[in-house]
Amino acid sequence: MGRLEVLYLIFNEGYLATQGDDWMRPALCEDALRLGRVLAELLPTESEVHALVSLMEIQASRARARTGPNGEAILLLDQDRSQWDALLVRRGLDGLARAEALVPTKAGPYLLQAAIAACHAGAREAADTDWPRIAALYAALMHVAPSPIIELNRAVAASMAFGPAAGLAIVEPLCADPALVNYPFLPSVRADFLAKLGRFAEAKAEVERAAALTNNARERALFLGRAAAYAREQR
Repeated sequence: MGRLEVLYLIFNEGYLATQGDDWMRPALCEDALRLGRVLAELLPTESEVHALVSLMEIQASRARARTGPNGEAILLLDQDRSQWDALLVRRGLDGLARAEALVPTKAGPYLLQAAIAACHAGAREAADTDWPRIAALYAALMHVAPSPIIELNRAVAASMAFGPAAGLAIVEPLCADPALVNYPFLPSVRADFLAKLGRFAEAKAEVERAAALTNNARERALFLGRAAAYAREQR
């Protein structure tokens, strides 16, 4: 495992805690960002280092908007974007520009992920998001660093860009992938697509499975809230 991957794993555990009672662990995000900035100073000509710092800056900019007054989880599309940290967004976009200027031949995985984050940062409202571009960036990322989780993210982008049936077509083969057998976001994503297609009973079962798989209390509450909403739609 490379040093950039370790850094991003630390950041992600802070950004979306895999267990416990809290949705986020901000101190881990701050530690990863601090180490990333130090690394960028030590390796000023490395595109992927600047790209990773850019990615973390943009994601960290959403921290205040990711939880409600009682610590409840708020997903990206439901966030109050006026709460996003404009300084961190600007720093992240500047870092992405540096990374793009230094890219040797083709974009690396962190540059592509930073470009995806920049698409979200550039949308003043969720409805303004350039989902076709995000779907294309995830497709490019699958060529550079293929993984079932990236494919799952591509499915989400495809659903937003081209409709839930397009997303479901990408997700269905992933249900047989052993790497995702205990990954709660696979049934959660599938549930979202099914609900948008009016298949609420199936959606409820899937999101309840997601709730059973997660070890994070806030995440479980989010999933169970969705299950209750799908149950109401069945009536």
